[in-house]
Amino acid sequence: MNKVVKDAFEAIQGITDNMTIMLGGFGLCGIPENCLKALAETEIHGLTCISNNAGIDGFGLGLLLRKHQIRKMISSYVGENKEFERQLLSGELLVDLIPQGTLAERIRAGGAGIPAFFVPAGYGTEVQGDKEVREYFGKMHILEEGMTADFAIVKAKYGDTRGNLIFNHTANNFNQAMATAGKITIAEVEELVPYGELDPNHIHTPGIYVQRIFQGKDYEKRIEFRTTTV
Repeated sequence: MNKVVKDAFEAIQGITDNMTIMLGGFGLCGIPENCLKALAETEIHGLTCISNNAGIDGFGLGLLLRKHQIRKMISSYVGENKEFERQLLSGELLVDLIPQGTLAERIRAGGAGIPAFFVPAGYGTEVQGDKEVREYFGKMHILEEGMTADFAIVKAKYGDTRGNLIFNHTANNFNQAMATAGKITIAEVEELVPYGELDPNHIHTPGIYVQRIFQGKDYEKRIEFRTTTV
């Protein structure tokens, strides 16, 4: 089954106001740059975005924040975006901060069909809130629910026409789990190859999870903080 679409604009068809979308990557590493730029050129608003972080000003998710397309962010780290901070403090943006490991596991659980699980992280803090608490092995745990989304948008190094994906090192973070947790999963890839060219032993995400795939272009791959030595 050929799942190839022309470009990012065709790939994001069906995303509408008030949907929940997952966006892979870690910092600016492995983010779906093409799809984010395409979304920023639409008039879609009211999005709930699940992402480890919120990009930076004017790049990544920062593009959507600048246009006020995001109603709520569900993340674990959001410290590199001044516009995010401004919208949060002004009450323009809803934010749900989740411990990073818990966020990753909630996404993985959602993709695996696991509705909920107990985890010690966050017990006794604001994260606990009114969640159910149980003791296991002498330690208190809180109940967390698995996460899914209307769309999951991921970025891979290699992909084939049937949607099989290979991620590159750190760029794998959140991408692999999110690819399983979307009702529709979109994959943009740096290199799109015919089916059969990828070594099955190296595939991270089987194509069964991916509904749309396309060859990305013009990746900037920015660095959040460039440090140099003299």
